[in-house]
Amino acid sequence: MTREITVRVFDIIGGPLCVSTSDGQRLYDKIAPLLRAGTPVVLSFKRIEILISAFLNAAVGQLYGELPDDSIRALLSFRDLADDDREMLERVIENAKTYFKTPDEFDRVWREELGDEE
Repeated sequence: MTREITVRVFDIIGGPLCVSTSDGQRLYDKIAPLLRAGTPVVLSFKRIEILISAFLNAAVGQLYGELPDDSIRALLSFRDLADDDREMLERVIENAKTYFKTPDEFDRVWREELGDEE
């Protein structure tokens, strides 16, 4: 079995604030190739002070659009998360799994709600 890699979120984004989708994308760009290759990844949130769902959607949520849920569960784990942040992460994951089951339908409904304006 491949040895797990610990990725320190603080080091990837360069600070304690996980608030932007671009930072989330940088984290995703780091971990997605490892997961695709079957390498276990532990995300450490040590030293992170603020974490929002937009960051997690970009960093973790989009994984569910390209990898099976069981692979992600087997290969990706999280460390050093406060209880409320862990709850938010679980909501992001559930929302991503729901979205990626029928993304075209969600997008259609969203466009209808916005009146075809994106």
